[in-house]
Amino acid sequence: MNKKWSGLLSLILSIGMLAACGANAPSSAPSGTSSGSSSGAPAKQPAAQPEAPKGNAKLKIAVVPKLIGIPYFNASERGAKKAGEELGVDVIYTGPTQADAAQQVKVIEDLIAQKVDVIAVAPNDPASLTPVLKKAKEQGIRVIDWDTPADQSLVEYSVHQIDDEVYGRHVTDLLVEKMGTDSAQIAVLTGGLSAANLNTWIDWATKQAQEKYPNLKFVGDKIASDEKQQVAYQKTLDLIKANPDVKGIMAFSTPAPLGAAQAVQEKGLQDKIAVVGTALPTDSKPFLDDGSLDVATLWDPEKLGYLAVAVAKDLVEGKKLTDGQDVPGVGKIQVKSDGKTIIMGPPTDFTKENAGDYKF
Repeated sequence: MNKKWSGLLSLILSIGMLAACGANAPSSAPSGTSSGSSSGAPAKQPAAQPEAPKGNAKLKIAVVPKLIGIPYFNASERGAKKAGEELGVDVIYTGPTQADAAQQVKVIEDLIAQKVDVIAVAPNDPASLTPVLKKAKEQGIRVIDWDTPADQSLVEYSVHQIDDEVYGRHVTDLLVEKMGTDSAQIAVLTGGLSAANLNTWIDWATKQAQEKYPNLKFVGDKIASDEKQQVAYQKTLDLIKANPDVKGIMAFSTPAPLGAAQAVQEKGLQDKIAVVGTALPTDSKPFLDDGSLDVATLWDPEKLGYLAVAVAKDLVEGKKLTDGQDVPGVGKIQVKSDGKTIIMGPPTDFTKENAGDYKF
């Protein structure tokens, strides 16, 4: 009897141990969980969402200008790097050496490979960048634009220097004021024909001329200068030779007004041709001083570079930007009703009298 009960007890203990092991083992498809479905097919997992770096890792924010090596984007680089130091993020400021969309795509491909957290880009040609920016987003990289709009379906914030309509109309008003007449032949010089911001300003400048100054006559189409002062200079010489009665030139992109002024200066036409455009005060001063450039109108590109980094940091950290918000190092910003478009502030006009007061 003792052997019988001893065997029975051993059997009971063995069954209990097996039951306990089964209870602790993971089930391949427990009812009511996301590890499977009633058909036995694996459930679709939610897409990975980008997150801010954990622990002591710094955010990597890439700022991509249209090109590097010209004064305007050199100034925005100083602002972006200053923001990186003050806001505690790593800033990579890199771009093509020419205003070329294909080169810019290669730069962004490299940044994707580096697994940066944010790409802030000023496109040379928005459409050309759409595929590579889409690729960046698919890999969890946040995308914003600055200086020039990109594909708006891909960016989470669009950082503008100024209100485009106000700015474009203002340039036309400046030209008429400096010509001293609203009945004249005028020309438009630009940087690149595909640059969205330049084209938008030109469209509003043209609309202002049509609505307010119907006696202005545009000579030909807008003239591209490839973001190079020397090209703008040569194109302006050609313009003057072909159109000796032209009285005014509005030039968009920071090298363009300088090249136009250089041509006017060389020909001694300061009193016959008015030139206004988007240029830095330090670069403009020699031409403003002798009257070959009547007025330059712009904003502080250092602040724009700073703002691009600040916006990128807030985006990753989930901080919502608000209209009228005071951004340290920049000032109060405007956020439009779409919640995406950010405007840094109104432009500043630089003249012979005040250009020396600025350091950019």
